[in-house]
Amino acid sequence: MVCGGFTCSKNALCALNVVYMLVGLLLIGVAAWGKGFGIVSSITIIGGVIAIGVFLLLIAIVGLIGAANHHQVMLFMYMVVLFLVFIFQFGVSCSCLALNQSQQEQLLNATWAKMSNNTKIELENTLNCCGLVNDSNHTEQFQKDFVSCTAKCKSQHCQTCGWKMLQHAGEALKILGGVGLFFSFTEILGVWLAVRYRNQKDPRANPSAFL
Repeated sequence: MVCGGFTCSKNALCALNVVYMLVGLLLIGVAAWGKGFGIVSSITIIGGVIAIGVFLLLIAIVGLIGAANHHQVMLFMYMVVLFLVFIFQFGVSCSCLALNQSQQEQLLNATWAKMSNNTKIELENTLNCCGLVNDSNHTEQFQKDFVSCTAKCKSQHCQTCGWKMLQHAGEALKILGGVGLFFSFTEILGVWLAVRYRNQKDPRANPSAFL
């Protein structure tokens, strides 16, 4: 059987979906790691990446089953949903890479102002830091946060939570953006393979059957 045949298309599509499953798990894992750092969880891009990872994982399972059984309906669903995932993933990945430090700081400041004192204290204890930003524009807010802070580092020298979270947020966004953008282009390959494989005849089936 030549590489352009039924068996090759089937094997290629199955292998691609296994890769998609691993990528989906990777996206979920990295996004969950970034989301675990308190305020970073408020960035909607992180939530979008987790959603993409879940959808990619689910559609990869559908594609794997459809490819193994040459199931026409499942392959059609796979093609449509995978193309939509590509569009969404491409947009979110570009947003991850385009979000600069200044924009991240604005998001963190806006979210910190809406957080309850208990949430702030819990976050400060988790990251072992006090306050969000200690500069001339946020002196009053930082002093209030420092007074209520119960982190272990308070007796010594505490770093600000904003500095710590920006480090982790930047790392998470770069990884998510790079991985997501790279693999979004492979999804076009997946759609093309699914279309090609769906229109091929199974040599084990009735030769006169129309697919």
